[in-house]
Amino acid sequence: MAPITKPHVAILSFPFGTHATPLLFLSLNLASSAPHVSFSFFGTPKSNASLPSISSSWPTISNLKIYDVGDGVPEGYVFKGKPQEDIELYLSAVPGNYEEAMEEAVRRENSNVSCIVGDSFLWFAVQMAEKLEVPWVSFWTSGACSLSAHFYTDLIRRTISTVPEEVSPRMGEALTFVPGFSNFRVSDLPEGIVFGRLTSPFSELLHRMGQELPRAAAVVINTVEGLDPTTVLDDLRASFQKCLPVGPVSLLNMTRPDSEPEPDPHSCISWLDSFADSPASVAYVSFGTVMSPPPSELAELAEGLEASGAHFLWSLRDKHRESLPAGFLDRTNGRGLVVPWAPQTRLLGHVAVGAFVTHCGWNSLIESAVAGVPMICRPFFGDQRINGRMLSDVLGVAIRVEGGALTREIVTDGLDLLLRRPEGKKIREKAQSLKALTLNAVSETGSSTNNLKTVLEIITRG
Repeated sequence: MAPITKPHVAILSFPFGTHATPLLFLSLNLASSAPHVSFSFFGTPKSNASLPSISSSWPTISNLKIYDVGDGVPEGYVFKGKPQEDIELYLSAVPGNYEEAMEEAVRRENSNVSCIVGDSFLWFAVQMAEKLEVPWVSFWTSGACSLSAHFYTDLIRRTISTVPEEVSPRMGEALTFVPGFSNFRVSDLPEGIVFGRLTSPFSELLHRMGQELPRAAAVVINTVEGLDPTTVLDDLRASFQKCLPVGPVSLLNMTRPDSEPEPDPHSCISWLDSFADSPASVAYVSFGTVMSPPPSELAELAEGLEASGAHFLWSLRDKHRESLPAGFLDRTNGRGLVVPWAPQTRLLGHVAVGAFVTHCGWNSLIESAVAGVPMICRPFFGDQRINGRMLSDVLGVAIRVEGGALTREIVTDGLDLLLRRPEGKKIREKAQSLKALTLNAVSETGSSTNNLKTVLEIITRG
């Protein structure tokens, strides 16, 4: 092996969903702030292929290189688009595939790895770090509340049970025994803690992650001081060696080169411009790239949008258009626009947008917070239920869908509240306060900026 002639940080991404993007943003910020350090970013070919458009906006950063990691599937295998199955195939090949890729990076950089930064899902990074006798820094791409739920899995299981017949009648109970969780219910927890496939490889991965995090030199979180309940963050600080909120990572380091705006192939911005004289009058609808409501719910949503009379922009993949009611597109032509993809960050920042119908994925939550746009939350899985509860019951910037599914009545009433009623104005004011909080965190003297400096100190000690 090569000697450590200069600091060399290995960054291990989890290549599913939207995990790799915030970790790349963190990597870009670290690399731009420490030009004397080499950074090697590892992800599967499919995941890495989605990243060049991001990294190309940082053309002067030559000390960050991206490496492919084998995805562990047989040659010719086609991923099925079923997240659980695809992830389990990938997990069967780790950590060996990362170790092989790291050896290649060591040869190219002519320097051994001096620190490992990894997506928190990849808990085995601590074993790799100990083998190399270097620090392990864990990066949690979501919020502090969902991280706390995984950290306290054993406590929750002991208190609530893992037997379906015993868990079911307790789904509405408050999790008062978890620090800062008095507003959350058993039903808000991610799958794999007390319900769902508790023994699946993915559930076991997350369980082990929660057990290993105290061994990290630091747990870095893509959140903002004041966004998550203070009690939750304070408890994590007491439980980990260091707990450092650095979000939103996409906005850190304002001295970075100007980036190109998100593409707008369907002219969404120009369409929104026609409503610029009516601020906060348009509802934006998107459920991310992984999940979509079932056909019957999409039809209910469409009926609600039509009945509401509100302007709307709906990012809906073409394959789901068949679920729309007959004649819907014709009847809403002019006041509604349905496109297969939209530049979400730019849309949420547009003056005309006043509501966001969302799945409550953390990246979407952060983008909405940065824009100061209130939400209607329809979560599907993972951290999304906890996120939705926090937005509605703790922060008061969202309407949470009761019953778990959108109906025509829920959509019409929710949009009427957010876009027209006095109560909606108060919610928008809270959302604007959240925007100020978020932007302040990434200012020159903000909490996230200062925490990033601490991360830099940890990873460059080698």
